Amino acid sequence: MEPMFAVARHELLQVADAVAREKNIERDQVLEAMEQAIQKAGRSKYGHEHDIRATIDRKTGDIALARYRQVVEEIEDEHTQIPLKLARKLDPEKNVGDFIVDELPPIDFGRIAAQTAKQVIVQKVREAERMRQFEEYKHRKGEIVQGLVKRVEFGNVTVDLGRAEGLLRRDESLPRESFRKDDRVRAYIIDVREEPRGPQIFLSRTHPEFMAKLFAQEVPEIYDGIIEIKAVARDPGSRAKIAVISNDSSIDPVGACVGMRGSRVQAVVGELQGEKIDIIPWSPDPATFVVNALAPAEVAKVVLDEDAGRIEVVVPDDQLSLAIGRRGQNVRLASILTGWDIDILTEAEESERRSEEFKVRSQMFIDALDVDDVIAHLLVTEGFTRVEEVAFIPLDDLASIEGFDEDVANELRERARRYLTERDERNTTRRRELGVTDELAAIEGLNPAMLVALGEKGVKTLDDLADLATDELIDANDGILREHEMSREDADALIMKARAHWFADEPAAAAKADDKAAAPAE
Repeated sequence: MEPMFAVARHELLQVADAVAREKNIERDQVLEAMEQAIQKAGRSKYGHEHDIRATIDRKTGDIALARYRQVVEEIEDEHTQIPLKLARKLDPEKNVGDFIVDELPPIDFGRIAAQTAKQVIVQKVREAERMRQFEEYKHRKGEIVQGLVKRVEFGNVTVDLGRAEGLLRRDESLPRESFRKDDRVRAYIIDVREEPRGPQIFLSRTHPEFMAKLFAQEVPEIYDGIIEIKAVARDPGSRAKIAVISNDSSIDPVGACVGMRGSRVQAVVGELQGEKIDIIPWSPDPATFVVNALAPAEVAKVVLDEDAGRIEVVVPDDQLSLAIGRRGQNVRLASILTGWDIDILTEAEESERRSEEFKVRSQMFIDALDVDDVIAHLLVTEGFTRVEEVAFIPLDDLASIEGFDEDVANELRERARRYLTERDERNTTRRRELGVTDELAAIEGLNPAMLVALGEKGVKTLDDLADLATDELIDANDGILREHEMSREDADALIMKARAHWFADEPAAAAKADDKAAAPAE
């Protein structure tokens, strides 16, 4: 068969070998691309409705072009199928599902056909090259790579990584950072995924892990696992905080990361365009960790609310602006680093708030227990915050408070219990007025005050409560029961109790359906 390209058959294989070497892809993939190009040209000549296939001999370079027709019992497409009866006249060995192959004469490529073939080959080779890149880089997610800037389009940078190309989008670059062609750039591989236009390697210089990996390159102790980076928070290009811990008590983790005269940290700062970095010691104790994270500000007191995931920090008046930072940067980064919501108060604000809380709680005891302000102040000073605490505290504990005796303690407990009983009766009456059902009231964990709060928000039946989400009950801003100090676990359990009747009804409904199916027809 005559060659179909304007090159000799052995030269065809040489071209395939050269392209495979240059693009670092398999020789077979190049030859398959050539076959598809020849096949496309063949279909253009003989008709696209035919099943035209081309093959290139991998040893000689000979090109074969043929039409394939599948043997079928009943013909549906005369161009690609042939009936069994006719097929057996051509070859008695043929069965349904086999193919009749008719060799076609070689075709001469015209200028347009040759151009089309070239485009097909280029496209298929490019696809094969991208798939090779994808296979090579899909397991390298989370690594730092280095390359040269190939082109910059609208702030998006294409980076030549040697054997692949990566994309550094504008939003993944540091602010005010600009690149020119052939600039050397280091970046972090955040993702390698299939896109409509082919596999893409996405790079980042703003990702927190980029900083962590840079420190691992500069600090041998991190690379060796002696020092561990526990958390990173960044405001890219401006400021960052990194929390470190040493697994060897003889090595200072902060000092090791800073290096001699700051050499190690300065190497990272230089790579990140002058981003200021606070290196802080990590601590398993949340309060200590938050205090460290707010450095360089000094902290006077810390109060944790573990259920809400919040932490209250009291700082001296002159440290407030330092603790908050410019545009709230310091406290925001500390919050990201520690995973806690941080509220910052000055000592003056905290003192004023405590004074207000003392006044409000004292008045609450005066009103509820009908006592004078001296007794109310004593109760608040001893840490009592609710009437329930006074009602159910052991008598000896209450009597042991300085200024109280057994008679006073007993009278206080009786008044507290009487107040709670009257309050519950009022709430029960109000609950019924609101139309809250007895079935809902019977759920364990709901007191009369909670039932009134639910009823006022339209939650009056088991189904109403069962349809709620946990946050709708306890969200700090607009949760229905936010004032009743309910934990997330208790709220989840409450909703599941309300939903229990849904599942209890299912077996009964199934049994009823079975009885109906088993009943004899009238």
